[in-house]
Amino acid sequence: MPVGDVERAVAAAAAADGIELVPMPRVPWLTTRGHLAVWGISEGVLDRLAAAFAALGGDADAQAAKQLRSLPNDLVHLPTRTMVEVDEFQHFTSFRLQTLQHVDGRSTIDRASYASLCAAWAAKADAYRASKVAKGFPGAYSRGRQRAYNDLLRDLLAPEHGWGLIRVPAAGIDGATAYERARKAMRGVLRERRDG
Repeated sequence: MPVGDVERAVAAAAAADGIELVPMPRVPWLTTRGHLAVWGISEGVLDRLAAAFAALGGDADAQAAKQLRSLPNDLVHLPTRTMVEVDEFQHFTSFRLQTLQHVDGRSTIDRASYASLCAAWAAKADAYRASKVAKGFPGAYSRGRQRAYNDLLRDLLAPEHGWGLIRVPAAGIDGATAYERARKAMRGVLRERRDG
């Protein structure tokens, strides 16, 4: 499926349900350098990011030498400042499973569900672009380790900067089905952020 098709299908299904999701603008606190270029966050969050980076085999010197750019995001519900990340199969790696232990209670991610999806999809997801090298993560499975780290950045940094975050699992399914499965949880988070 072409890049972006699943995200567009999630947005279309949400729009048909009365929820306007638009492409997410880049934010200055989510960058290619990750935890090495953040500000205004609690020390505990920084410690969890640093520990996850190290556990994933990250190279701090290479990470710090990256060109400083904002990372792309999927969708946003602007009225509530809620990021919506659509996670296709390549997000459910053994490395993502590893990072779930660093997610704190402020995150809306369903860790048990994500752990199950990682167990089911890890073999295929780990093999996806396994030979692609990602700066900051030397060695085997470089891109998969980088993706897991970048997902954790969103999980931990969004609440630190006053943003909500909803993850829509879309492994092996189309965007409309992914939205339908995430609909109840999404509506709950958006209502809580609107009323909170």
